[in-house]
Amino acid sequence: MTSEDWGDVSRIYSEGIKTGNATFETSRPDWPTWDKNHRSDCRLVAIINRKIVGWAALSDVSERCVYNGVCEVSIYVNDNFTDQGIGHKLMKKLIEKAESSHIWTLQAGIFPENLASIRLHTKNGFRIVGAREKIGKMNNLWRDVVLMERRSKKIGIS
Repeated sequence: MTSEDWGDVSRIYSEGIKTGNATFETSRPDWPTWDKNHRSDCRLVAIINRKIVGWAALSDVSERCVYNGVCEVSIYVNDNFTDQGIGHKLMKKLIEKAESSHIWTLQAGIFPENLASIRLHTKNGFRIVGAREKIGKMNNLWRDVVLMERRSKKIGIS
């Protein structure tokens, strides 16, 4: 993913925002803000017929050195391309890139209503480790978040 991809990537992100079940964000950021908050070594786009139909990226969970190998997953697929295995392929490749970047734990905070995302993460080795009840408000309603994580079997095992 590059800055040239941002138009398509941000449109797909906006689709997720509109669902009300993909993120607490209510508007898409500009490229410099998004770029600053996501790792440059773990960004992917899925392309079909020269069109970006999905994307995935990682962001560090903390600036503290002890958490250098822990990242949060963002993964979005264009509404017209769901249920085609694109999310699964993006996730597999993202996991590979994470491990090659010495990341040992991937985590995700998912609204419990987003069953497709929970299934995608579970299918790719994530497990539910808990939930945060009423962690944030959206449209003046408290929302819960399911916490999922995937620990690498290759990185950080000794």
